[in-house]
Formats: sequence, structure tokens, C-alpha cells
Amino acid sequence: MALVHKHYRQRRALSFKSLEERCNRILRNMEGSLTARDRVGIQDFVLLDAYTSESAFLDNLRKRFHENLIYTYIGTLLVSVNPYKELDIYSKKQMDIYMGVNFFELPPHIYALADNVYRTMLSEFNHHFILISGESGAGKTEASKKILQFYAVSCPSTKLLDNVRDRLLLSNPVLEAFGNAKTLKNDNSSRFGKYMDIQFDHQGAAVGGHILSYLLEKSRVVHQNHGERNFHIFYQLVEGGEEDLLRWLGLQRNCQLYSYLVQGDCAKVSSINDKTDWKTVRKALDVIDFSESNIENLFGIIASVLHLGNVKFEADHKGYAVLNNSPEIHWLSKLLGIPAQVLQKGLTHRKIEAKTEEVLSPFTVEHAVYARDALAKAIYGRTFTWLVNKINESLANKDSSRKTVIGLLDIYGFEVFHVNSFEQFCINYCNEKLQQLFIELTLKSEQEEYEMEGIEWEPVPYFNNKIICDLVEEKYRGIISILDEECLRPGEATDLTFLEKLERTMGGHPHFVTHKLADQKTRKTLERGDFRLLHYAGEVTYCVVGFLDKNNDLLYRNIKEVMRQSKNAIVKHCFPSSEPDTKRRPETVATQFKASLVGLAEILMAKEPWYVRCLKPNDGKQPGRFDDVLVRHQVKYLGLMEHLRVRRAGFAYRRRYEVFLQRYKPLCPDTWPNWKGTAAEGVELLVKHLGYKPNEYKLGRTKIFIRHPRTLFATEDAFEICKHELATRIQAKYKGYREKGNFLKQKEAATKIENCWRGLKARKEREKRAWAVKVIKRFIKGFMTRNQPACLDNSEYLAFVRQNYLTRLKDNLPKSVLDQNTWLTPPPIMQETSQLLKALYTRHMVRKYVRGVTPQKKMQLQLKGLTSSMFKGRKENYPYSVCRPFLDTRISEEDIHVKVLQTIRHERIKYGAPVVKYDRNGFRTRFRQLIFTQTAAYLVEEAKVKQRVEYNALKGVSVSNLSDNFLILHVTCEDIKKKGDLVLQCDFLFEALTKLCVVANKQNCIKVVQGSVRFDIQPGREGFVDFKSGQEFMVYRAKNGHLMVESKKAKSR
Repeated sequence: MALVHKHYRQRRALSFKSLEERCNRILRNMEGSLTARDRVGIQDFVLLDAYTSESAFLDNLRKRFHENLIYTYIGTLLVSVNPYKELDIYSKKQMDIYMGVNFFELPPHIYALADNVYRTMLSEFNHHFILISGESGAGKTEASKKILQFYAVSCPSTKLLDNVRDRLLLSNPVLEAFGNAKTLKNDNSSRFGKYMDIQFDHQGAAVGGHILSYLLEKSRVVHQNHGERNFHIFYQLVEGGEEDLLRWLGLQRNCQLYSYLVQGDCAKVSSINDKTDWKTVRKALDVIDFSESNIENLFGIIASVLHLGNVKFEADHKGYAVLNNSPEIHWLSKLLGIPAQVLQKGLTHRKIEAKTEEVLSPFTVEHAVYARDALAKAIYGRTFTWLVNKINESLANKDSSRKTVIGLLDIYGFEVFHVNSFEQFCINYCNEKLQQLFIELTLKSEQEEYEMEGIEWEPVPYFNNKIICDLVEEKYRGIISILDEECLRPGEATDLTFLEKLERTMGGHPHFVTHKLADQKTRKTLERGDFRLLHYAGEVTYCVVGFLDKNNDLLYRNIKEVMRQSKNAIVKHCFPSSEPDTKRRPETVATQFKASLVGLAEILMAKEPWYVRCLKPNDGKQPGRFDDVLVRHQVKYLGLMEHLRVRRAGFAYRRRYEVFLQRYKPLCPDTWPNWKGTAAEGVELLVKHLGYKPNEYKLGRTKIFIRHPRTLFATEDAFEICKHELATRIQAKYKGYREKGNFLKQKEAATKIENCWRGLKARKEREKRAWAVKVIKRFIKGFMTRNQPACLDNSEYLAFVRQNYLTRLKDNLPKSVLDQNTWLTPPPIMQETSQLLKALYTRHMVRKYVRGVTPQKKMQLQLKGLTSSMFKGRKENYPYSVCRPFLDTRISEEDIHVKVLQTIRHERIKYGAPVVKYDRNGFRTRFRQLIFTQTAAYLVEEAKVKQRVEYNALKGVSVSNLSDNFLILHVTCEDIKKKGDLVLQCDFLFEALTKLCVVANKQNCIKVVQGSVRFDIQPGREGFVDFKSGQEFMVYRAKNGHLMVESKKAKSR
């Protein structure tokens, strides 16, 4: 036990990070619905003031449902309403919160119930069971899953225990696949009752389990109502089975091909994924330790049932059933391991014993179909029993030491359909028995608690449904006895003869009525083949058609003999040769079910009961919709009002003294803040201070009992007011205490820091001064010996000089290559180093500049270099041209006339510039365009080429040394008709001449002359251009007939 409590302490420590967080959570959640009861309802129906009113009960349920609070208590009974949507209340974090907490400490939850059962079992070391009941679709199966998941997380864990836990969890999907089906009310309805025992050792670890099943609805194998399906496993196999498996089983991936799967006309359901579920089942079978041969045989049986449903009989000339060459018989023979001829004979003949002889009597087609369906039901029913036993073997605990048990009973809920048959009769009888047991156990536990606490027990009025149970199960006179009698008696017994016998036997019973026995008004609501029972939950009308057949559930003996020849190991196990084969008829289904219920009641009576009642809020599975009529009906047949009346018989509220005092002690000055006496004395003092009247409460041995909820509500409201006042006072006291403590701590810390800081500062100051003295001494000595060779005395000073120079040099480096005068003057010791650094830095700047030169800029520099080589120092205005960048051309193609372009384009234009041409005779000025192509220079006047000079005919170009912009192109002129030299003035003189040199590849043709230049006007005639400096630029014809160019003297740069 110590280990268990240690385990719980560890888990709780992980759940809450600190004690403060835990206290806050408890204060926030503990009976929180009391203070918010108007909005979210009351979380325990026992505290409902109008506890006898169904309307008040429903109103409280509705409030909580619309706030997504699906759980409510009636004492320790848990009422659960299916939300039909995912709620974030089942996480691992939620499990941790509810683990090891008092039952009423947190809001109602299925984890709280599961945890309380578990802890009670550990502390008392006795057996318990949880009864989960409700209508189909109310969430019973989900509730049992949540409980199993909680135990899987909360119980101690080892590798071996994890294996048991996995098998317990994965037994669910297997049983659901083989025992659940889609009905009109629920897409995953359990069509069998299940009781599971979970076995725990003395340390609280789950070490094993055992499952009991009740009344599998075998008739569903061969018949389904419209809108319903067969058991899930059939569809999972057809839709999800691997291709090789289906081929081996003789199946096709189409449910419409199999008679047993299409009677409900809804093989496909949007909310069910058969392929995914198939994978889950396969994985579960592996974990539960089914062998490969077992799995093959199991699916072989499922496939054989489908093939059996497709077997068709024909009538021969005598009207007897015959089987022609049917492929289904071939597959049945293969899968069951029975010769085809034996199977055919078994399905079409019945063995009759006449004295000492055995005679085979042929079936009619109708009887053959009955025998076929009976065989299908028998095979599936017995296989299901084998499956449950196999799972039990996997869950069995081999340790013989004593175990405690928690049982989970997931049983069918009360069923009322449009047409109710034998299955609904058995299910509703089961619910009657459980209701009887429920009331007995509840009354017993209440009475025991009152006696234990020394409180006088007051008898509780309630409806005792023993009269209904006797009506069904009484020996010789009950409905089951009469049904068995009709099944067993010789002669032609039918469903109607059974009804007639019921009318004779039951006539006058207040809870039984038929069409014949009813009054005129009731008779209109009953068919002639119906009988009606007034159950504790209300009236249910049953149709007797099929009662005898379903109760008999006969399988002909010769068919059993055929099955015993099977080579399928599971079939062989299900039809053992040791099975009694006497002429005595076996027990009927109703008798077997009655006996199993008696056994179940004995199991449950030996255990402590806990209850979960599941409700469905509407029939449409719609989230957020609450159907009052439907819920009222379920509240009635689940007996919730009776249970509430039993719990409220006398006292609505009861709590241990310690819990009550801990919560409400602030309301009394004598008990707040610390009560020194016993809890009972403290509670007695507290209730006197609160003014409780003597008839409003009773004090037991360990608990206080409060009669009316209004008394508790008044106390709770007073506590809410007091809580705020106390919180303010506690807050003020605590803040003052905390601030004072903080101040004293800060003051002490400040003093210590001041002392430490002052000492540290003084020590550092002394060290700095000592260091400074040494440094100054060394510096002075080094300065005095600075011009001497390096030695110990001046090494530091010289190092300082070097460092200082280099530091200053770093901040004053030249910005460009041309900056030659900003290099710092070095001290004597750094002369050589400075020269090296200067050379390196100059190379660095040059390299950096060169790397940054673009191809365009490089071309520009090359051209500028060519210009420099021709004109630098030779022409006055050259320096002014250096800063002016050269362009590719000064005339774009758009500025050249189209006709000219057509004439010269084939020679590729290289450059163009506007010029002023001076006539050879008279020196009149003309504005022209000078264009250089790849082969010649052109002088153009708008649309006309005035002169073309080929580069090989160009003898040279003359320019003056002054600042004018004149150039004379000397042309070879041998023919008198050809034009002579050109005298031009160009604003872009240096650019044009450089381009000409490059294009014509004549770098040496440029001549810079002084004075005058002779030019040929035409062969035999010559002219002159004279150049001189003047005050301003002038061009005119001199008296000697020469062209005089007077240029302004350029300022030296």
C-alpha cells in the first residue's frame, strides 16, 4: 500500500507545479457550480431543491448540456449526456488533474468516478463494479473506453503490465468488430451485453482481465431491418481485406454481392471507415496474441458465413430443395474443410430417428432456407463465444495470489422500436432485473451509511418493479415459462398459440395487455399479434411473430454432425464431438438468458456498485440540440428520479467533518484561522454560529448531514461574501509582511553592497596609482634614452612611439593615389618602416583603383592616354579637355538624315560631331556634320554628302599650338575635279581627333604647328591659315588673303 500511495504522490506532484497552483485550482473548481448555479446548473442533483420535479431535473440537465458540461452527479452516480462532438476534456492533462483527488473536489467527470472506484478498491481491498447503462447511442461504449484508458494511464507501469494494458485496451475494437453493428439509433451499437473484470494486484497494477458476454443478437447475421447493417467485421473484411486474402477466401470487394450484407440497404455509411477499422482489428489480433493459423481460420469462418448466405435452393419435381452446382458450396467446402457432397446433403436433408433406424428426410425449399440461416447463426454465435474465450486466455493472470477486481458492465439499454421483437423483450427484461438490483443496492448502501453514522433511517417510498420481473420470470406462470412450454410441447405450436396462452394465463395482470384483453380505446393501438408490457420505464408493445423460432434457435443434429467433420480448427472446437447429442432438446434462448442474468446478479451482489447513466440528447446525433421529450423518457426508464428520491430521503448533503470544516471555517471567528480541537467539535460550533435549526441537520459519527439544499446554498453564498473579505484582509496583511521583509532584506543587502563596493573601489584606486607611477617612471627614462640604441630602459618608450605613430597614421592615410603630401612625417626610429608602408599603401590604392575600373572607364582612359600622347605640352587648351569625358558620338543616328544613313550605313558609323567648315575660296562658314565610318570620313550637309575622304587618302591633320579649335584635314588631290583640303572648326577637337586616330589607325598623322598652316585648295592652288594669340577669339580674312585665327591666350593650369 505504501508503494501505491507513493505512486499517487508522485503523479500528483507532476500534475500541479506548486502547492499554490493546486490550492487555486481547488478553490476555483470545488463545488464551483454552487455559486454559478443559475447559469450552469447544479453539479449534483442531490442539491436540487425541487428534487421531486422532473421539469427541474431536466432544466438542470439542459443548462449544463448547453454549457458543454455533460457530466452531473446524483451522489456517487454519474449522469452522462452524449454531446455528439469532440470535447477537450479527455487529455492526459485532464487525467492527471483527476488522479488522487477527492470525489467532490473537482467538477463531475468520468475520470473522477474511475479514480474514486480505484482508490476505494485499494484502500478497502474489496471488489467493485461500474454499471454503464443507457439507450443505444447514448455513449455507453465510449464511457467504458474512457474508463479503461484512465486505468491504463493511472496504474503502475512495467513492460509486463504494459502488455496486459495493451491487450485490455485492444480487446475493445475486436469485440466491437464482431459484436457491434449499425442500427437506426446508433452507428456503433453493441448487439451483445459485456461484463469485463479488470484484475489488480496489491500494488494497484492491472495484471489481468476476464470478459463475459450476454445474448449476442445472432438473428442480425441473417436479417437486418431497413437502414441497419450486419456486424462490422463482414464489411471490414470485404472493404479492407488484402487482395491476396480476399482471393484465398473467394470474396470480391463488393458488399452488394452478398445477400447477408444488403438486406438493410445501407452497406456504406459515411461515419464508418471500414478500411481503417480493418487495420485496427488486424493490429489488435496480433497484440492479443492470436496465431496466424487462428486468424486465417477466423476469417475463413466469416467468409464462409457470407458464402452460406448466397446459397440458393431450387425445388425439384416433388417440391424438395436441391442444390445445383453452386460455386458457394465449393468455397464453403474449402474454407470449412468439409466435403462438398456432405455439405449439400446436410443443407437439404434432415435426419429422423425411427425406433432403431435413421432416415434422411429431404427439406422443402422453405425448410432448407431455415436450416441454412440457422447454421449461419450457429457458426457465428459459437465463433463469437470462442473469440471471447480466446481473449480471456490472453488476459488471464497466472499468479494465484489474491486479486481485487473492478468490473465494467456495458449492457444494452432499454429499447423501444417501432416493431419490438424477441430481442427487445430479452433486453428490456435484463433492464428490469438491473433496475431491481440497482434500487436494492442503492437502498442498502444508503441504509448502511445512515446506520454507520448513527442517523435514524426513514423508509423511502419507491416503485418496486418486482411485480414486472415476476411477470416475466415466474416459474410456471411467467412469460418465459409459457414461451418455453410452447416451444417444447408437441403439436403445431405457433406464435399466435403462444399469445393465446399468455392471454389465458396473464389475463387481469395490471402490467400486461393484448388486443383481446384491452378496452375499446387501447385496442385501437394494438395489433392482434401484439402484447404490451407496462415496464418501470413505460409501455412497450411486442410483436409475437418470430418469438418461438428465436427462442428455440434449433440446429438440426445432422448439420451438427456435418460441422464436426470440419478441418477448420475453430469450427471443430465450436462443434466438439464431446457435445451431448441426446434426443432431449437444449435449453431455450430465454431460459439461458434468464440463467445468465441470475449469475450476473450474483456477481454484482458480491461487489460494491458504482453507476454511469448515459443519455442521448436527440435522435439526430446533432450537437447542441436537447430534446426534452426524448430525455424525459430516458430519465424515466433509467430510474434517475427514483435514485434521486432515495438519495434525498432525509438528507440532501453529507460531508466528512474535516472537509466541511476546512471549507466553511472562515464563517465563524472561533474556528478561523486555526481550529485546535477535533473536527466534529469545530463543525458543531460552526453550525451553531451559522444559526442552523435542529431539524435542518444531523451530526453523525464522522459526517454532517444537511437536510435541505437551501441551507447549503445559504452557507455557500455567505462563504462567497466572506471569501472576498478574507481575501482582502489576507492580501493586505501578506502584502505588508512581504513588503516589510523585502525592505529589511534590501536594506541589509544595500549596506553589504556599499561596504564591498567602497573597499573594492579603494583597492582598485591604490592599484591604479601604483601602476601609474611605474609607467610614468619608465616613460621618462625611455624619453631620456630615446636616441640611444634599443635597450631595456627605452624599449617600452620606443614601442609606445611606434604604436603612437602607427595609430596616428591609420587615421590620416592619403585618400587617393594623387595625394602625395599628406603622409605623416615619421619619427627617426620609423623612417625605414614608413617608407615601406608608404610604398605598400600606394600599391594597395593603385590596385584598388585598377580593380574598380569598368571596361567603359578603361576604354575612356585609353582614349585619354592617346590624346595625352598627342597633345600634352604641345597645345595650350589641352589641359581643359582632360576633365571632359569622351562620348561614343556627338550625333545620334536620329540626327542624321535618312538618305545619308542609307548611303553610309553599310560602312558602320563610328563617330559623328557638328563642325563649322570654312570655304577654300573666301573662307565663308558652313555648318556641317563630320562623320567617321570604318573606311572614310564624311562631311555632310543635311541630306547631302558634301565630301568623302577615305582614310588611305588622308595625308595628315594639322592643328595649331594655341587654344583654338581649328583642324585642317590634308587630302591627296591629284585630280583637278576633286576637292582639296578641309578647314574645319570643331568644339570637340580633342575627342574628334582621338576618335579619328583610332578609327583610321593613324596615330602619327596629327601635326601641331606654330604660326601658319598651308593647305591645298585644288591641285596647283594653295591657301594659308595663320594662327596668333590675341585678347579674344576672332576668325577673319587677313589683307594678305590668308584666314586669320586669333585665339585668346589660355591661362596656365
